[in-house]
Formats: sequence, C-alpha cells, structure tokens
Amino acid sequence: MSIKNHEMSMLWASLGRIKEIGTVKRNIVFLHIAFWLVFFAFKFADYSTNIGYSRAATLVVVPNTFNIVAAYIHYFFLLPVLLQSKWPHYFLILLGMLAIIIWTRGYTESIFLGEIFQTNYYNTWTTGRILSMLFGTGSFILFIAMLRFTVDRFVLEGQKKALENEKLNAELNYLKAQINPHFLFNTLHNLNYLTQVKSEQASEVIIKLSNIMRYMIYESNKTYVALGREINYIRDYLDLESIRLNNAFSLKFNIDNIDPETQIAPLLLIPLVENAFKHGVSDRQPDSKIEISLKCDKKSLHFQVVNSLKSNQLAEEAESGFGLRNLKHRLSLSYPGAHSLQIEKTDKEFIADLSLKL
Repeated sequence: MSIKNHEMSMLWASLGRIKEIGTVKRNIVFLHIAFWLVFFAFKFADYSTNIGYSRAATLVVVPNTFNIVAAYIHYFFLLPVLLQSKWPHYFLILLGMLAIIIWTRGYTESIFLGEIFQTNYYNTWTTGRILSMLFGTGSFILFIAMLRFTVDRFVLEGQKKALENEKLNAELNYLKAQINPHFLFNTLHNLNYLTQVKSEQASEVIIKLSNIMRYMIYESNKTYVALGREINYIRDYLDLESIRLNNAFSLKFNIDNIDPETQIAPLLLIPLVENAFKHGVSDRQPDSKIEISLKCDKKSLHFQVVNSLKSNQLAEEAESGFGLRNLKHRLSLSYPGAHSLQIEKTDKEFIADLSLKL
C-alpha cells in the first residue's frame, strides 16, 4: 500500500469513527428524551383521571422539573468528579446541590401546589416531606446515573473492539515501515565487505542484525515489552549504523534512573532514532551529532533525541517522514491522553521530545 493510499484509508476510517460517534450521541439524547416523555405521560394519565388535566399537569411538572435539574447536574458535573475518585469533593458537592434543590422545590411547591390542592402539606416543612423529596430526587439521580453507566458500557465495548482492530492494523503498517530497505541494504553491503576482508566486525554485524530482526518479528506484535529489551534493540541499531557510516560522528546515549522491567508499547522509541540518522548524519558532514537521553520511573518516561541537520536541509524535512506520522498515530492508540510529542527545530538542530504517562 502506498503512503498516499494509506493516508486516504486512515482519513476515511477517521471520518467513519466521527460519524459513528455522532450517531451514538444522538441515540443517547433520544433515549433520555423518550424516558422523560413516557414518564410524564404515564404520571399525567394517572393523575388526570382523579384531579383533572390542569391540576394533574401542575402536579407532574413542578416537582419533576427539579428532579430533572438535579439528575442532569449530577449527570454532567458530579459524575466526572466521582469517576476521578474524588470522593470527598463529590459528596460535598452532592450534599450542597441536594440542599439547594430541596429548599427551592419546597418553596416553589408551596406557591403552586399549596393553593391548588388547599392543603398545608406543601406549606409546612416536616421530616416526612423532606425525606419524601430526598427519596424522589435521589431515585432519579441514581436512575439517570445508572443509565449513563449502562450506555457507556455498551459504547466502551464497541470502541474497545474498534480500537483493537485499528491498533492491530496500525501496528502491522508500522512493522512494514520499520523494515527500512535502505538501512538493510547498506548493512548487508557492509557485511559483504567485512566478510571479504575477514574483519572481526563481520560476526558482530550478523549477530546484531539477527537481534534486530528477531525483536521486530517476535516482540513487536506484543502489547507491551520490557523497557530493557527496547533499549537493547536501540543499542544494536546504533552499533550497526555506526559501523555502516564511514566518518566518525558524535553519538551519545544517556540512560538515567530506569527499571528495565518497566512495560511500554514496543517500537515507540526507535522512529525518533531513525529520524535522527536519516536527517542528522552524513559521511560528507564530519561535525554530525546525535544525542539521546532516556529517563524513566514508575509513572512516566521521558525520551529525547537531538540531532544536527545535514547541510542545505530544511528543518521541516526532519519531521516529514512516514515514521514520525506513524509514531503519532500509534501514540494516540497506545497512550490516549497520556503522551506528549514535542518537536523543536532550529537552523542547525532538530529536537524530538517524547513523554509518556505509564
């Protein structure tokens, strides 16, 4: 598949997901509207047989207006607080909201319902009345919340399946992109030369190339791999590129504070390294440099690659490759909302800065 066709297929897939999300949201809105219409119609029909249409409408609309307000304040504003596990904040806000809703509802009912039904029930504050209002409002709050959890569960399952399929396709395309024909050709060419001159480096190249291919074929299809194995893969790649290039260049790979057993998605770091070699190192440019740093703890990972730019090369070209576009797509799949990829360009340097929340 050409890059253009690949981009077009991804565009159509994205448009399909947007249309799907819009349809789901419309269905949820219709579900809520249908519930309230059925509820109001049922209560109105029940009351109107005994107290008439006008008073029945007032009896249904006045208290349930406050139930609707309370239910959807909870739905849109309090549930997100609860889902973030901020229990103290949630209960404090909930109690405050219920106090305001109950007081306002009681006062409004005394104005509209007290005169219509000629009873002191709506004009006095008793424990029974307060508990009745709390129970009614609380029931609707709970029901609407459960409706959200139920719908979200179905939506989440659908999104999970779509995400798994999309992630699989993205990873397969990424693997194809990783097998760089130019890199393999140059490595094999150098290997042939080293074999002819019976250099001791020949066996080293074979071993490292074998390690790289084994990792790409057997490890990269896993959801997560140990950070230590990813680092070994990068080291082998750096060694092969160093052997391939004729002129010496400045190469630094600094690793600080890492746990090699930390789990990360495979092949997320190497595209930045490949991009640095592609755009930053040349046999015709003796002052080339690549500086790589990796820091990681239990909660986050920080990976930075700084490379010089080849002479007469625009900095924008350094981020125009398929590898970086593919990386951005994989990050959105593997670490949604938990990653940051910052690109900084100067006349002489290209800086790629990747952060992950683990």
